[in-house]
Amino acid sequence: MVKLADIEAARRVIAGHVLRTPLLAAPPLSALTGAEVFVKYENLQVTNSFKERGACVKLDSLTATERSRGVIAMSAGNHAQAVAYHARRLGIPATIVMPVTTPFVKIKATEALGATVVLDGETITEAQARAETIAAARDLVWVHPYDDPRIIAGQGTIALEMLEEASGLEGLVIPIGGGGLIAGCAIAARATKPSIEIVGVESALYPSMWNAIHRGSMPCGGATLAEGIAVKNVGKLTLPVVREFVSDIVLVDEPQIERAVNAFLTLQKTMAEGAGAAGLAAMLAEPDHFRGRKIGLILCGGNIDPRILASIMVRELERDHRIVSFRLTIPDRPGVLGLIASRLGEFGANILSVEHHRLFLDVPAKGAKLDVTIETRDAAHAKEIFSALAADGYQPVRMQSGATLD
Repeated sequence: MVKLADIEAARRVIAGHVLRTPLLAAPPLSALTGAEVFVKYENLQVTNSFKERGACVKLDSLTATERSRGVIAMSAGNHAQAVAYHARRLGIPATIVMPVTTPFVKIKATEALGATVVLDGETITEAQARAETIAAARDLVWVHPYDDPRIIAGQGTIALEMLEEASGLEGLVIPIGGGGLIAGCAIAARATKPSIEIVGVESALYPSMWNAIHRGSMPCGGATLAEGIAVKNVGKLTLPVVREFVSDIVLVDEPQIERAVNAFLTLQKTMAEGAGAAGLAAMLAEPDHFRGRKIGLILCGGNIDPRILASIMVRELERDHRIVSFRLTIPDRPGVLGLIASRLGEFGANILSVEHHRLFLDVPAKGAKLDVTIETRDAAHAKEIFSALAADGYQPVRMQSGATLD
């Protein structure tokens, strides 16, 4: 199995080919979580994820004959781009099988790096089956995204760099897909600093490693923002490492992942995809576990669809009650809309959208429903406006499902 010496050797291989990314203190995230947070910015790699490390080590190890045959990999996007990038650098033909659910931004980026992309299956597991078939038919070299000693060793170089720059770290919080990243980092970190705690994070929709460790049977499946760690089958090589070195695995739900993505963007001014923000999501989910401690996060990827990112930002504004929608019952006569607009202006609300509904049967024939979306300062400001509209007789009803101003 992978040893510290293998990870040190991997570091020599990637030198000059993979960026040594910065590890920086993150005071806004520290204030948010109650811990002293340091972030390793792997989203600054050329392909915007940590996957370049393992891919570089693996491809560099191939013989001339293997390189001429070409390589194949399956990936939801980041491993695909990393293999494509370093294969092109080394002159190796690359074929990548990606699930049909992969964000278009990752597919396009992989093709731009010169790889041949095959879309097949809804999940990584289904994509892997197709990749194995192609590999056998064409005699291609298999580059597994996590269950390979050289891949694991390459990913472990991250922890070596983190502990060199911040030896006082008390814990690392690391996303888990198949386990390559956490396995490599756990081996490196525990060999360097035996007292350090390693905590893993999985999407609650894909608790594959949690199931394997706890002999559980929670279902794996569903649409998650963290598609980079949406893995149903954990690695045969990575599982024993996680079992030995990882103290806990935190399962995070979709709102927690969304909140973490938004926090990286708005507080740290940096891009994090769902998997990349999973470590922060774990700290938000279980703050008592990390409060007051010096914690290292790996922002392992920043490849997120811009449309999804925009949606997350709006959804977080709604959760913070800074964008609020009401449905009002109004008399259907000239001037009423102007009165309501003026009333909202008195309270300093910014109107974002207005829509009339005259055909609803739960209002009189001379009445109407008016949907208004406004921008507010906070929940208290929204509640003040809500109360004023109620006092004016407009019967306001908050529209967001599950939202409350109390």
